[in-house]
Amino acid sequence: MKKLAVFASGTGTNFEAIAKACAEGVIDARVEVMVCDVPGAAVIAKAERYGVPTFIFSPKSYAGGKAAYEKEIVQLLDEKGIDLVCLAGYMRIVGDVLLGAYGGRIINIHPSLLPAFRGAHAVEQAVAYGVKVYGITIHYVDAVLDGGKIIAQRAFEYDGNDPEEVHRIGQKIEHALYIETINKLLNESVS
Repeated sequence: MKKLAVFASGTGTNFEAIAKACAEGVIDARVEVMVCDVPGAAVIAKAERYGVPTFIFSPKSYAGGKAAYEKEIVQLLDEKGIDLVCLAGYMRIVGDVLLGAYGGRIINIHPSLLPAFRGAHAVEQAVAYGVKVYGITIHYVDAVLDGGKIIAQRAFEYDGNDPEEVHRIGQKIEHALYIETINKLLNESVS
């Protein structure tokens, strides 16, 4: 059985969708660890409900900065034999240490049709620009912010101006698309 690590920073809706899909056999994999950079984030309770071990850290507590905490994360991922790392609302830029060890095996979900509207405020930027077709992108993570090779995208029309509504619509699409994409990638790696 394939082993996943899910990284999250907030409420954990995508984490929960992935963990539930694994628990129900929709994804033939197991979430081995949930990595969170925000002590007290809601995703932690969700991981506990699913019996998923957690690695919770505060980046500011590492004197060596990003390289130091990523080295610790890589060691953990190696110990658990992780096949695929899924970023699910992880609000940190992945650095050289993690990319060096897991490059090509880290994917991210982003609330826009990349390459448009990169970064943390993609939906707000798209609404301000007057976009009429929004979307979700799943891509490989590389050294360029939201710039890795696109794996999957799904678009939807919206003619309003409420970023929260766009997030609500997009979130439903995110959960299904992420599960489909994880399955596709895991099946490709088996063959």
